[in-house]
Amino acid sequence: MKFFAVGIFSLLPVALAAFGVTTSGSNMVVDSGAGLVTTINTSNGDITSLVFNGKQLQDPSKFTHLSSGLGSATVTSSVVNNIAVITVKTSTITHYYIVRSGVNTLYIGTYASAEPSVGELRFIARLSKSALPNGVVSAEVNGGSVIEGSDVFLLNGQTRSKFYSSVRFIEDQVHGVTGSGVGVYMIIPGVGYETSSGGPFFRDIDNQGSAQQELYFYMNSNHQQTETYRTGFFGPYAIAVTTGSAPSASLDTIFMDNLGLQGYVPASGRGTVSGTYSGTFSGLPVTIGFKNSAAQYWIAGSDGSFTRNMMKPGTYSATLFEGEIEADTGTVTVSAGRTSSITLAPTLSRPSTIWSIGTVDGTPAGFLNADKIQTMHPSDSRMGNWGPITYTIGSSSASSFPMAQFKGVNNPTTIKWTASSSQIGARTLRIRTTEAFVGGRPQITVNSWTSNAPSGMGL
Repeated sequence: MKFFAVGIFSLLPVALAAFGVTTSGSNMVVDSGAGLVTTINTSNGDITSLVFNGKQLQDPSKFTHLSSGLGSATVTSSVVNNIAVITVKTSTITHYYIVRSGVNTLYIGTYASAEPSVGELRFIARLSKSALPNGVVSAEVNGGSVIEGSDVFLLNGQTRSKFYSSVRFIEDQVHGVTGSGVGVYMIIPGVGYETSSGGPFFRDIDNQGSAQQELYFYMNSNHQQTETYRTGFFGPYAIAVTTGSAPSASLDTIFMDNLGLQGYVPASGRGTVSGTYSGTFSGLPVTIGFKNSAAQYWIAGSDGSFTRNMMKPGTYSATLFEGEIEADTGTVTVSAGRTSSITLAPTLSRPSTIWSIGTVDGTPAGFLNADKIQTMHPSDSRMGNWGPITYTIGSSSASSFPMAQFKGVNNPTTIKWTASSSQIGARTLRIRTTEAFVGGRPQITVNSWTSNAPSGMGL
């Protein structure tokens, strides 16, 4: 037994010694001591090698970096208390890679004092397709032919695009790619979206399978800008490398509170909002969103109450969402170390109707092809026939009503309705739409009467 114990102790220094940072020429090598070895180019901050248990996961021709690469940057490192911090710095960006001894995760944070000139802020891992062949199927484009713009492809009879990998922020805490005995996952935990833009229902690219396997975290982009971009500290977010299974979204980042990262706000500098709501529409999920020029947050409501913690101090506009539609707004001020309160109740107009098609929830859910539009092109053969269709009140189902109207494809949509004598007279037809392309607006004809084309559109 004594010999066995001495044998264990003699091995420990060898295992622990693997953790650390070494530099040779333009290569800075960070070893987790648990199987993950990351190489960073000291001239620009690109990750040029990502080896896990001896397997190379990084694509050799295109690298992993912020935006499309920073061009040039100052790269430095420090190691304190078994935590390695790699700092990549330009005039407007301070980007961090952080490795903890014994943990195969790259913790990441990005401080931006200005929006990049390209008009978007993203982190992209360009990984080896042979090592990690499995991504989001609808975003696998390698070998396809372009059918729209430069980002929508036809492959094996199906439309594919990196845009079809998107998931609503409120649901997108972990996404990744896998191969034999390995998985690489992007984690956006806790307050990871607080400096991003778009709110809880925004969505952007997560993955593209091209010659490389591309894994993304889009902090903001001009793909569909819905609000002014924020600047400051983005994250924390992380790349976790596993033997295949997805990691938990509950990533422990509390150790980062003591690292002195630029723009980072520790837990001690944050506050909480606790509130109640009532009178929401039955059957719709409730979300409460908070935003100001510096941060955004959200939390799901449950049984008329909610609590959102870890918010930066400031005054926020609070929004009560029924589904995805704004039902009420308010204002709340958050202070560090304190709990603020707010009460919300829907003010959204839901007038009594003679008939209606669909549910007022801010989405086309339940309509024809609404279940497919986020993962394939409207021209895809898997889509239901767009029409034109004739919808009969009282006998047709909402699932036969198209979720979108294209002027050159399914125009017009006809609704048939036999009115009773009490229903004849001046009436209002309300059409709720989520958005319109190049200012398109719905115009209606009732028997021999045709409306003017609306000049504006609201929900």
